[in-house]
Amino acid sequence: MRPPLIESVAIAVIGGSGLYRLFDAGTSTSVEVDTPYGPPSAPITIGERAGRRVAFLPRHGGGHTEAPHLINYRANIWALASLGVTGIISSSAVGGVSPEYPPGLLVVTDQFIDRTSGRADTFFDRGSVAHLAAADPFDPILRRTAIAALGSLAEDFVPSGTVVVIQGPRFSTRAESLWFRAAGAHIVNMTQYPEVVLASELNIGTVNLSFVTDADAGLSPEEGADADAVSATLVFARLADAQPRILAAIDAILGAIPGDFAPRRLVDPEQVAAVLARPASTGHGLPL
Repeated sequence: MRPPLIESVAIAVIGGSGLYRLFDAGTSTSVEVDTPYGPPSAPITIGERAGRRVAFLPRHGGGHTEAPHLINYRANIWALASLGVTGIISSSAVGGVSPEYPPGLLVVTDQFIDRTSGRADTFFDRGSVAHLAAADPFDPILRRTAIAALGSLAEDFVPSGTVVVIQGPRFSTRAESLWFRAAGAHIVNMTQYPEVVLASELNIGTVNLSFVTDADAGLSPEEGADADAVSATLVFARLADAQPRILAAIDAILGAIPGDFAPRRLVDPEQVAAVLARPASTGHGLPL
């Protein structure tokens, strides 16, 4: 499973929009991992961050080349699992559909509502069936760790939030945005599903750090005009400004994860091993 000459790495960071690089030039090893599902979004880089060895994968590719509905989520998660990853910190850009989740806020997501369609969202689609318990999709130990770490930074954050995951790549209509709010969502995103459930199927714990860039479709007409209504230009500008905060938060979480962290076993380990034993679709992964 593991590419030759690559040692196991326990913790990974999946970078969302705006976060395409985690290590300084010349301080990491880049590795291509072949998977049964085709190539991951980008080569995985492995290096030191916040005093620990970390694998990094940009979800959208190295330059935001992968649309949210076309990301090869299974290849991404399988590749990280093949390197020995047991815990993932993911970053996401989100819109706020609730006034209590304004732009500039960091959110430690705890629930999701899936509104995607047609995405390959399980590893157990052939040969065996695993019914994943998903009541609490994010790892409780990693969430507690993240909340404590952000508290130590005196960050502007909230310790919970429900994200509605839409298909993309288009943004919401105003009616959809108000519907999401009425359904109990706080934030909206295009990529957290099926990433978190695929990780759970391979017994990898996840914690998500979301940054609110905008107010989604904006306030309803009776509430007046909204300068925070979403646009790609606004999202990327605010993400660029927020990168120091996001990286500082990731570093704090990385540094606080217990050395003996062990994720929940939500799927029979033998079934997980069988998935990871599936042959790759091409050749062998080798260090670049």
